[in-house]
Amino acid sequence: MYELQVENMSCGHCVAAVTKAVKALDGNAQVDVDLAGKAVKVQSDAALDAVRAAIADAGYAVSAAR
Repeated sequence: MYELQVENMSCGHCVAAVTKAVKALDGNAQVDVDLAGKAVKVQSDAALDAVRAAIADAGYAVSAAR
């Protein structure tokens, strides 16, 4: 499981965009977005770098990963 700090998320559209970006990499991914904490938990077979890049390509800055 990856835990990412994702900036610039402020609404339900942001949650949907981040979720869609990750699921485009791995349709079976589990994505849990904490909008208030600006955190995203991802359970996926995709590589961390690919997940970070997909979120960044959707327009959201990933500032940290755990």
